[in-house]
Amino acid sequence: MKKIQSLVSVSAAIVTVLAVVPMTAAAADDTVYGTMNIPYTDFYAAELGENAYAVDAVTSATKTKALKNGEGELFEGSYNNGEDTILGVTYAVAISQADLDALGDNNYGFTKLDETPAVYKNVTVADGKATFSAVQDASPETASVGVKLSTETPWGDYLIDFTDRPEDFDTVYSGAILKTADGKAYAMRHEQNIWRGKIAWSSGIKTTEPHGNVLDWEAYKGLMGSTVNEIVLITRNGYVTVTTDTYIPVKFANTVTVEEGKAGTGKTSFTEEGFPTDYQKTYAVADGFTAASGEISYTDAKPGNYTLTISDAGKKYADVIANFLLTTTDLPVQYKEGKLVAAEGFTDEQAAAFIKNIATVQVGETNYNASGKRSTKIVGEDGTIDFAVKSGENAIFADGENGTYTITVSATGYTNPLVINTAAAETTAAAVTTTSAKAATTTKATTKATTTTKATTKAAGATTTAGATKTGDAGVSMAVAGLLLAGAAAVAAKKKH
Repeated sequence: MKKIQSLVSVSAAIVTVLAVVPMTAAAADDTVYGTMNIPYTDFYAAELGENAYAVDAVTSATKTKALKNGEGELFEGSYNNGEDTILGVTYAVAISQADLDALGDNNYGFTKLDETPAVYKNVTVADGKATFSAVQDASPETASVGVKLSTETPWGDYLIDFTDRPEDFDTVYSGAILKTADGKAYAMRHEQNIWRGKIAWSSGIKTTEPHGNVLDWEAYKGLMGSTVNEIVLITRNGYVTVTTDTYIPVKFANTVTVEEGKAGTGKTSFTEEGFPTDYQKTYAVADGFTAASGEISYTDAKPGNYTLTISDAGKKYADVIANFLLTTTDLPVQYKEGKLVAAEGFTDEQAAAFIKNIATVQVGETNYNASGKRSTKIVGEDGTIDFAVKSGENAIFADGENGTYTITVSATGYTNPLVINTAAAETTAAAVTTTSAKAATTTKATTKATTTTKATTKAAGATTTAGATKTGDAGVSMAVAGLLLAGAAAVAAKKKH
């Protein structure tokens, strides 16, 4: 990437020039370099050219995030009002000392740099107002990366991500501009649009995001139905341009509802409203599914979440998706020796499907998400329960695998959870009871067993296993113990006499 030219090299050049240039000429250049807090509108004015428009600040409902503008933080390179609003970009500038003095206290937070930046914006002042040039970059770059467009994102209507990125591809953007084949240009801002190297925006269909932030969409409505042919990333090191040919399909307000169905072989129905008359509908779900005329049929479908995708064969409009659930009352797993395994009458494949769909695991009174953000992996992919797992700094199983716990494992699509009750035994083998909400009956384990073996009694939907350490009937053992005690007492009495 680009280098920063140090004052050492600049000083050497100045010495050389002074040797042949009169002092009056050298004194005429009073340029100073620093950084300024530049409002979005001023930052983008020269970048957009004839497409320039007022670019709004970003007010955030998640106030602490708006303030994360330090090195390595979410919105590095931005600046804010100290409360909840991102106002613009902190960027390197070059300005004459005279113009800087003319700005007085309204100098955009000018902070002098100890080094001459390789890229910067020129600042000129007239009637007390500053004007900022486009970035002065002697060696702009073109990046050969892929562009992936998503039309389903929680952060708006569209999201662009870059794929096949080289290691030195910069993901810290001071700004970004989408340029379209019809000559338009759209400026992007931090948090609402620029996020961890990705670019997202609303065009008026989804106007809020998961944290409750209202999305500005008016400026981006024109992107629908256009083709982006250039993405200009403005980084701290200058321009990085990505050429592309990405069509932005048209989105529209609609309602698609799919009824919940039963797993296995069967059918369910769906309704759809709000589609344009020229939308050429095609339907898709998954292997083994067919959809048409408001009905979805399927064969040997496992329990879980599925997605109906409605696509436009004409490629003008964006896909529309609707999620639905197939359920079962079956409980294909049981707990055995620290692991979830196939229950009697079920296959390993059926057990694996339950484990894959685990949504939550409750230990005692505390519930833990098994997937997604801030999830805790208590049950492994092979069904093994991790008794050493932690939530933050705290152990979930305080007494490890030998403790006493009630564990409830719930999986998406399975109406009955697996409830595990563990009880630490004094012997090396722990007594374990596994039940389901559907069949919670348990039976007692037999007391007769040989050493090192386990006695097991099965009931419908329940298994009880007890560690065995005795060598015969309990009644016989007690009788023998009584005789031994009586004999010992007689010997002691005889010695006393």
